[in-house]
Amino acid sequence: MASQGRYPDELRQRAVRLVLDARDEFGGRRGVCTRVGQQLGVPPDTLRGWVQRAEVNEGARPGITTEEYARMVALEREVRELRRANAILKAASVESTRQRNSALSLSAGVSKFSVFRGREFKRAATTLRSAWVRSFMLTPFGKY
Repeated sequence: MASQGRYPDELRQRAVRLVLDARDEFGGRRGVCTRVGQQLGVPPDTLRGWVQRAEVNEGARPGITTEEYARMVALEREVRELRRANAILKAASVESTRQRNSALSLSAGVSKFSVFRGREFKRAATTLRSAWVRSFMLTPFGKY
């Protein structure tokens, strides 16, 4: 994973290698990072972070490697996109259900939820029956 910082990757790799070599010779990470950082013009804390990341990637220190982190970020991005797509699909489904219910209520003259309740059911049945009777009561000469 290429970093987007202000230091080139070659400098990072060289600095980490120098710190690891010097630490093996002299011991003590803090003094080594300060010395190598001064020689290369890199802040000691930045260099310390690079060394820790290199140790994690090598398996010498516990933590999430760079590859695992990149994979995790990609999976989180995919999950975000899938959740967004699901939300869009749910909204479309609700809208189509709402349109279908409004078409049913327009044909019955009442809302879907009140169709099976006492008087509303009778009123809907009466409305449908009267519409049916009216449609068959027409003759070529007008209303019967």
